[in-house]
Amino acid sequence: MGLQHTKPSRVKRANILMLGLDFAGKSTLLYKFRYKDDFLTIPTIGFNVDMIEAGKDFTLTFWDVGGQEKMRQLWGNFLDDTDGLLYVVDSSDKRRLEESRKEFELLLKSESIKSLPVVVLANKQDLPGALNAEEITRRFKMKKNCSDRNWYVQPCCAITGEGLAESLQRVSTFAKQYSRSKETFTVLKDK
Repeated sequence: MGLQHTKPSRVKRANILMLGLDFAGKSTLLYKFRYKDDFLTIPTIGFNVDMIEAGKDFTLTFWDVGGQEKMRQLWGNFLDDTDGLLYVVDSSDKRRLEESRKEFELLLKSESIKSLPVVVLANKQDLPGALNAEEITRRFKMKKNCSDRNWYVQPCCAITGEGLAESLQRVSTFAKQYSRSKETFTVLKDK
């Protein structure tokens, strides 16, 4: 039987994992994606889950996992069955940039997300001295660390909403492509 009968179905939903250090702005971003208004968040202990319509017939389920040190040990438990990684960086916090990069590089080493697409959100662009997307790309060694996958660095600001529509667009495009390639691969494997 030829492959034409097993055309992958149109992807209906995808899981997006949202990670980053505590205070990077993950929950605020998630809230802003959904409601477009300001919301005072408290540090996430555990995780938040939210579903967001990203275009017609396509829903993204965001898993926003706490970024405190003790939570980071649990990040690995969320990596399976993910179609995209949204890694949030506080671009204004130069003191913790190195720590954020180390956690990011550790994540990328994980087998279960080998070719998973990555969107890095360079958040808090409204703050003085925030590093721009080029700087974050360089400091996070994106070209080297993500050479085996789709990646993008998006400057944004959770408070003003700047860059959020683009982030959503980018992550949903990546997730669609990724889930399609996964389905195609499974079809070939099952033959």
